[in-house]
Amino acid sequence: MKKVIYALILLLVVVSGLVFANRETKNEAPKKSSPKPLTDAERRAAMKIWEATPEGIKFKKWEASPEGKKVYAGAAKIRKYIKDYTNMEAVVTSLSLPPGSLLGFGVMGRINGDDYILRFDGEPQQLRSLKVNDKIIIKSHSVSYAPKYAYPIVSGEYAERDGKVIYKHPPRKGGC
Repeated sequence: MKKVIYALILLLVVVSGLVFANRETKNEAPKKSSPKPLTDAERRAAMKIWEATPEGIKFKKWEASPEGKKVYAGAAKIRKYIKDYTNMEAVVTSLSLPPGSLLGFGVMGRINGDDYILRFDGEPQQLRSLKVNDKIIIKSHSVSYAPKYAYPIVSGEYAERDGKVIYKHPPRKGGC
């Protein structure tokens, strides 16, 4: 009889140990592996696949069109300023963006004789005081383009008018 009781107690200890150990592993946060960056070959292969899609074909046609070449030429014209994050003088040409744009707040501006969409994040109240023909100094780290727009898109990170800062990109929340 004693042997049966000892066997049952031993069985109970083993089973409770397994249940307890299994419960601990479920409560632990799963370790997320960071995605590996794609190699150049993988990136090129993915690009070829995308270019075969209807969106990719449409984009390639736009790139080859006169409108696409004009946008690329405009982006290339200010690439040095973007790369070096230096001042660009812009003249405000319109206080509204092209119809149907989904870029948030922005104005149209002329830099070095070419028109650009000057896009700003958030709700920059100081920029709402701009008027047509105002001269502003802007800095940016990026210029982009899309077939939907006939102008390069400059993402403004800093703007000043008459020596006063009127916009500075807000810092990222919870990031570096």
